[in-house]
Amino acid sequence: MFVLLMLFLWKYIDDLIGKGFEWYVIMELMCYASATNVAMALPLSVLLSSIMTYGSLGENYELVAIKSAGISLTRAMYPMVIIISFLSIGAFFFSDYMLPKANLKYFSLLWDARQQKSANFLPENVFSNSFPGYTIRVKRKDPDGQTLYDLTIYAKDPVTQNISVLFAKKGRMYRTPNNQYLVLELEDGVRYEEASAQGGFNPRQTLTRFRFKTTKQKLDLSGFTLKRTDEGAFKTAYQMESLKLLNVEMRATQHHIDSGLSTNYRMMTPYMRFYTVPNKSAKIKKFEPGKPDVLKGEQRNMQLSIISNALMEARSISDMVKNRNDQFKASSLDLHGAAVEYHKKFTLSAACLVLFLIGAPLGAIIRKGGLGLPVVVSVIFFLFYYIIETIGEKYVKAGDASPLVGMWIAIFILTPIGLFLSYKAATDSVIFDADSYRRFFMRLFKFRKKVGAEVRD
Repeated sequence: MFVLLMLFLWKYIDDLIGKGFEWYVIMELMCYASATNVAMALPLSVLLSSIMTYGSLGENYELVAIKSAGISLTRAMYPMVIIISFLSIGAFFFSDYMLPKANLKYFSLLWDARQQKSANFLPENVFSNSFPGYTIRVKRKDPDGQTLYDLTIYAKDPVTQNISVLFAKKGRMYRTPNNQYLVLELEDGVRYEEASAQGGFNPRQTLTRFRFKTTKQKLDLSGFTLKRTDEGAFKTAYQMESLKLLNVEMRATQHHIDSGLSTNYRMMTPYMRFYTVPNKSAKIKKFEPGKPDVLKGEQRNMQLSIISNALMEARSISDMVKNRNDQFKASSLDLHGAAVEYHKKFTLSAACLVLFLIGAPLGAIIRKGGLGLPVVVSVIFFLFYYIIETIGEKYVKAGDASPLVGMWIAIFILTPIGLFLSYKAATDSVIFDADSYRRFFMRLFKFRKKVGAEVRD
């Protein structure tokens, strides 16, 4: 989980750093991110812990003592199977009730954080438009970040549309105690302002110049506070819906697709004004093939009119079919996305059981505890599971595979592997013993040499 949080920080560090967030906002975002990463961290933790536990038992010869007492490995695994079963049930309820709420809180807060303006109000040598109605440029700053040099401020009054330009040699910026305004104390400057004359028609008729030794400029900071968006705008996403809501969404989308397919022909027939289908049985209808010289008896202008009308009708039908096809593809993608989230709530529980079925016998076979070999083996198996699951999910979202096959293919592949490892562990297999493989290949090479000698003789 710590690694996943670090990945989250590296991924969104540009959207969080330098925006003046309070520490509790960052902590809240990280807590929601940790909840959303349970679907990835829980199966990996089950696999790693099972390999480490049974590997440590095998390394300390405790499994040998258990077997010598007449208890098989399968029977010794029963208590852990019961615990993992309860954990899988809890994972299902978490993914159905808690995970949608955590996703809603996480993505809504992340959206607001990414939309937040940077707290670096006045960067050096950059025309900053952070404050509405002002464009400010600072040539140089002192290391304290508050003393400014060679300021240029362009301001436009939204009511009178008057434009003013201010130049100052030096300045200092600070916030008011309530963080409502940013105050600029400017020294040794001049301000030029253009305004329309009273009763005049030329907006550039009056030019005013002000010289000052010191002056203050207040800039509103309300646009830099974190503004929360209504969470209801994010509730329609499938990641924020429970199993019941996803089922309703899938039924509604499927009904929309079916009704659209049934109305396609009725929508197409009004465009076919020069061709009607008689309401007769297929036995009575006569098929007459088209003739290439069907327009031979018509005049030249009539032929052009008929051809242009036919092309116009064909384009109308083509545009209508294209629009209907785009709507069908969009609805199909929505249906596939809902199906992916629907099956994810079950595959999380199944993944915990399957990875425990792999990890426990694997730890008993390799007989190594700690954070060495078990970590390497668990990462390899988890990457294998994660890659297959990701590929299947992409195929389902693209509509190239059914949700049952695409979302469960990783479970279908890993379950036989887990059963095979359980059988090997129960029969005290030396599947990971390097000496056994070395002896096997030595016997194989000796056999090949013996057969070669007999052939030469």
